[in-house]
Amino acid sequence: MNRLLLAAYPEPYRSRHGEEVLACLAEAYPGRSWPPPREVVALARSGVQARARAVVDDTARPWWLDGIHLAALVLAALALVPYLQDVWHWVLHIDPGQHAIAFHFSGWYPWAQGPGTQTRLLPYGLLPLVCLVALLRGKPWIALPAAAAMIYAGATPGSSTELFGDEGKAGLGYYGLGTPITAHDLALSGTLCTVCVVLTACRPGRLRRRSYRWLVPVVFAMSVAGSLHVIYVSPAFQRGLFALEVAALIAAWVATASTGDYRWLIPVAAVAFIRTQAIVIQPQEFMQSLPHMVVLVLLIAPIPVLAITAQRRQGQQLAE
Repeated sequence: MNRLLLAAYPEPYRSRHGEEVLACLAEAYPGRSWPPPREVVALARSGVQARARAVVDDTARPWWLDGIHLAALVLAALALVPYLQDVWHWVLHIDPGQHAIAFHFSGWYPWAQGPGTQTRLLPYGLLPLVCLVALLRGKPWIALPAAAAMIYAGATPGSSTELFGDEGKAGLGYYGLGTPITAHDLALSGTLCTVCVVLTACRPGRLRRRSYRWLVPVVFAMSVAGSLHVIYVSPAFQRGLFALEVAALIAAWVATASTGDYRWLIPVAAVAFIRTQAIVIQPQEFMQSLPHMVVLVLLIAPIPVLAITAQRRQGQQLAE
């Protein structure tokens, strides 16, 4: 299990110091396959710092382009979240029955007819998944049509039903930091499409290409949501999403504090914008879990915190 902690570090660091770190852990905690929680946090923080420094040291692309790319990845993942169970069931030909994600069953395949509904060709969740995979590989021109299709599906729920059905395109959600954004919220799909246009116009060959191994957590999340039939309106799903977002914010702060770079501010600001507009234009069917002002403050506060942290770190670097 100690080797799992090394995944937080970039590959060059693992090649040079991986065995040394494992030996130190085995000597410090003999007979234990997992170090104490404090040591786990320290190693994870050190790994994030090492990855952040490696990213900043790579001058093949400007920081703002890398930040926009990160924002696109985060927005695609945010759009995929409500449909993890749906895509998993569709791929494995599983009929969820009463566990369908809070909507009328519309048939998982063109030949499966649900009672009183139309069949569909594809699940809506495939669109943000295609965006996520294409953006991971640095190919925004592939993500762009999928993002445009997301806008079409969200803006025309009637005419796009034959393609995507009504499954997973509208529904209830908890009103708080962990609230997933549904397809009808065009701010998310519109922003994602705009970002893909910018990335496509800015010489996509300069974009960072990440390994397919980054999809492992996505597949794991799909497996958990699909096998346990955990829908996104459940409190467990909401708490899990909230925990992931908090962890991502902490990682962004650690990376900013160690490098003084502003690129991690861009995805944080993008998510804050999407969630803020969803709160301001609050659907009546959303269930409130936190007061309005509490959510807004928690969403907006990380932006000045990251900006001040980056400015202070840059000041320290100049002083040194």
